[in-house]
Amino acid sequence: MKAYAVISDIHSNIYALQAVVKDANAKGITTFINLGDIFYGPIEPKKTFDYLCGLDVLTISGNQDRQIYQSTETEIASNPTMKFVLDDLGERPIEWMKSLPFDLVVNNDIYACHGTPSDDLVYLMEDVSSGTALLRSEEEIIELLGTVSSKIILCGHSHTPRILSLSSGHVIVNPGSVGLQAYADEEPFPHTIQNSTPEASYATLRREQGEDWEISLHRVGYDYGEAIKRASVRRRNDWVNCLRTGRCF
Repeated sequence: MKAYAVISDIHSNIYALQAVVKDANAKGITTFINLGDIFYGPIEPKKTFDYLCGLDVLTISGNQDRQIYQSTETEIASNPTMKFVLDDLGERPIEWMKSLPFDLVVNNDIYACHGTPSDDLVYLMEDVSSGTALLRSEEEIIELLGTVSSKIILCGHSHTPRILSLSSGHVIVNPGSVGLQAYADEEPFPHTIQNSTPEASYATLRREQGEDWEISLHRVGYDYGEAIKRASVRRRNDWVNCLRTGRCF
């Protein structure tokens, strides 16, 4: 049997990550595919990096991984969370982030990207022009896929767990977010993402010899109180609410 646990959008939440890894291991899965947005957040960036180093994991870059090492002095000065992340991580994790690929062909069946195959800032399956995450039309999604021909497309970025089968033969899997179940953003339109649960999210892919891939989404409870303590110390009350409820207030 071949099996992967697919994770995304950890956002420095080591407590959620540890719970997800434990849950996946209990299912007999020890190989992970990480779709990026790993460290940005007011929780535990460096401890998250150290923990990931002990896993068997294939990792690509997310938009906020890139934005961490591309941040300017002006951006850092105006964003205390970014300064905290940079100070906490130190040089080695930042150099590691710079080495991450934009996307990855995992095998003949599986392709991984963070947003879309051409843009890590675009949601592949969701249209947020209304202010909430609504499913795009099939035509829009197929257009965003471009020339990618892999049967299974893995994406993150929207923190919204979904499995979508297309008439083109593609199956798109967003594992949701490990570390943050709600947030508000101003780009490309003001919008909120709300999963209405504090539980961590991930996906599994399993295939027996000669069989099709079995794809599942999973929710995992964890001690989010520890994550809330760290966010509170760093004065990110917006994160406190999102971590506790999976909703934006």
